[in-house]
Amino acid sequence: MASKPSYVYKLVPSSSPIPLDISELPLRLPISTLDQESGFIHLSTSVQVLNTLKWFFTEEKTVYVLRLPYDKLEEEDKALRWEDPKAEVCGPRGGEGMFPHLYNGLKLGRDEVDSVRLLERDAGGWDKPIEDAINEGWLVY
Repeated sequence: MASKPSYVYKLVPSSSPIPLDISELPLRLPISTLDQESGFIHLSTSVQVLNTLKWFFTEEKTVYVLRLPYDKLEEEDKALRWEDPKAEVCGPRGGEGMFPHLYNGLKLGRDEVDSVRLLERDAGGWDKPIEDAINEGWLVY
């Protein structure tokens, strides 16, 4: 995955409700404990979203997915870095096991998000909701 993605995605548990209408998003959304402790916002590419859901959202029935335009984040003074999940190793964009991490003072809100979608896990898990989001052209690389 050497090419630049169009979007990266932030997964938010349904216990932290997010408005689906982006005009109602605040300038700064609440930041998860994990992101606060890490010092950056954990993001995923479209290809990584399914496994991120399977590994880290095992107890969730619904998850908010925020779509962020990649170019806009990349312009922010190199605030976007490609690292392993613990930010111990930097690597090339889209390299195996490398995730986009946003280092912008933990700001995520209306200015960064272009769309919000609520995914609901079905009896088969997350595969079908992800397939639907891809087929509808919402979840794209």
